[in-house]
Amino acid sequence: MRSVNLTLKNSSGCHKTMIYRVKPWLMASRPKTLTAAFIPVFLATMLAKNDGATINWEISLYALLAAICVQLGTNLVNDALDFKKGADTEERLGPVRVTQSGMLSFQQVMAGGMMCFALALLFGIPLMIAGGLPLTVILLISVGCGYLYTGGPYPLAYTGLGDIFVLIFFGFVATCSVYYLQMGSVTPQSLVAGAQAGLLATVLIAVNNMRDVEGDEKAKKYTLPVRFGLLFARWEVTLLLVIAYGLNVYWLFRGEVWAALLPLLAAPIALTLVRGVWKQPPGMIYNRFLGMAALVHVLVGSLVGIGLMVP
Repeated sequence: MRSVNLTLKNSSGCHKTMIYRVKPWLMASRPKTLTAAFIPVFLATMLAKNDGATINWEISLYALLAAICVQLGTNLVNDALDFKKGADTEERLGPVRVTQSGMLSFQQVMAGGMMCFALALLFGIPLMIAGGLPLTVILLISVGCGYLYTGGPYPLAYTGLGDIFVLIFFGFVATCSVYYLQMGSVTPQSLVAGAQAGLLATVLIAVNNMRDVEGDEKAKKYTLPVRFGLLFARWEVTLLLVIAYGLNVYWLFRGEVWAALLPLLAAPIALTLVRGVWKQPPGMIYNRFLGMAALVHVLVGSLVGIGLMVP
């Protein structure tokens, strides 16, 4: 009996140790942002199926894994370099950052980011084989920009270009690339789907930057709210959502009624988010707004994709 008890205690201790080791990495991964990797792949695949393609599910899976790894690598490098550049301090309003808090070292987090970028290229090999030189170039640029989001001499996030990066790469590039791999072409409908995915993903970074505006200004991180003020940022969030929803008219005219109407189920959340950023000054409540932005992104993207499958 005593040996059994010792075994149970040792097992419990190992379990707690594993959780302790894994938890910082889960925090650094920023799960709420991972919708930016899923939605473009899902939308592109559903749209290609709607347009008559015989779906190669392995290609979509590899594309999803590559996109997730690019997102994870970007998040980890951002965590490490924001701390090094002084943007993440004890005064930050957002979730705890693992490098700043000391949960993981700068070297560990940077190494994790580089490993994720390497995995993105590994998962991208089938995509490069299937898509040839265009997909090879796209994947290499995507990984490079993932690092340059916070790294390099002119990091995108520090020059106000982070929003454009998200719109382009987690919208048009990711969606149209997967659609191209499935259909062999890029069409107007794939561009519209890419625009919706990118616009809604950009809402996340816009809300995040509004929350951190004071700390970013001190750290000379010139995001759009720092450069142009909170009024501009509030209009940015509003217009991103309005345009994303407005593009549903395209699906309606194309005869995809369900793809146009189902996203309206998420409209109350989007309206609450818009009212919130207009009424509330930057503060802890913006963590809630960020969660709402992620929810709108995943709901609208998923509902458009599901709507494309309804006869």
